[in-house]
Amino acid sequence: MDVNQTKQEHLLALKVMRLTKPTLFTNLPVTCEDRDLPGDLFGRLMKEDPSTIKGAETLMLGEMLTLPQNFGNIFLGETFSSYISVHNDSSQVVKDILVKADLQTSSQRLNLSASNSAVAELKPECCIDDVIHHEVKEIGTHILVCAVSYTTQYGEKLYFRKFFKFQVLKPLDVKTKFYNAETDEVFLEAQIQNITTSPMFMEKVSLEPSMMYNVTELNVVSSPEHGESTFGKMSYLQPMDTRQYLYCLKPKPEYAEKAGVIKGVTVIGKLDIVWKTNLGERGRLQTSQLQRMAPGYGDIRLSMETIPDTVNLEEPFDIVCKITNCSERTMDLVLDMCNTRSVHWCGVSGRQLGKLSPGSFLSLLLTLLPSVQGLQSISGLRLTDTFLKRTYEYDDVAQVCVVCPYTSNES
Repeated sequence: MDVNQTKQEHLLALKVMRLTKPTLFTNLPVTCEDRDLPGDLFGRLMKEDPSTIKGAETLMLGEMLTLPQNFGNIFLGETFSSYISVHNDSSQVVKDILVKADLQTSSQRLNLSASNSAVAELKPECCIDDVIHHEVKEIGTHILVCAVSYTTQYGEKLYFRKFFKFQVLKPLDVKTKFYNAETDEVFLEAQIQNITTSPMFMEKVSLEPSMMYNVTELNVVSSPEHGESTFGKMSYLQPMDTRQYLYCLKPKPEYAEKAGVIKGVTVIGKLDIVWKTNLGERGRLQTSQLQRMAPGYGDIRLSMETIPDTVNLEEPFDIVCKITNCSERTMDLVLDMCNTRSVHWCGVSGRQLGKLSPGSFLSLLLTLLPSVQGLQSISGLRLTDTFLKRTYEYDDVAQVCVVCPYTSNES
């Protein structure tokens, strides 16, 4: 090898810069009391400082903008933008210039070039500029590969490339919990935590339900004029803060009566989260399909359709029960009602309900007499399938508050 051999110098120079918005300049105010040794020196210096706000010099936030000093952080859901410039540093005319930009992730390689056609020629001191954009959808290591190929005026074909590595971080920590109601309703609690170092403006947090459900958002306080968010008018989420969102999902009418279908549905939907940071940089995340554990209803499901919140002591009241056959066979049902210490059933026990086909239901009007004050559980119902001689017992199917109508607070 020739020790005097030098590395070939290219006629073109490649520069790559990330495009980000500036930040507001912050300064550290230094103050003291007038009776201290510096007197009003610090106050006069801050008033003369061009970076402070006139009349509010002690605020850390100024009116000036600071250009980015480093590559900065890139978070999942944000848009990565980069400026690519190829400059002809030589005195020759370069021909057939092709600039290609690829983004290599852990799972795929994406072409981000705006155009895949070559530029016919590039004169000295001229440049080719391009701006690429990409919505980041994966976390982890990303490598921006920029390649340049060209032909010299003597017909020599040259090629070079550069690599730029950066990490994509996770901006939000999302946790979900499901609660299955006595009816077919499903409640979803979503806990969203800001794990970045800057505050976020939560523009939208919504739930896109699956095809079998309708969703109701429970994050709004209803008022006579209009609904207002439970988080106030300014929906900011500070670093490391957590916010809880609640949604109620109800089966669509065409699926509501199909007990066997609804009980097996595990896919609920997905969350769509949109936020803004700093000077309006927008980010968006969509979770994968959220899945719950399917509730086990057994062969027969007994639920309450109507029940009063409060009843009077020793006064009969009515409830409506819904009995659904969740099995794949026809049942012949008998209803037994057993009294408890606090609640007594009115009517004949051992009532024949008749045959109930798979997936169908029936509603029953029952009457009870409360004998003890306080919050009491409704228990003592028993269903028997005469075909298989199988018995199903139901305790604590609902609760009711029993009050004494004769109690007075007057002294």
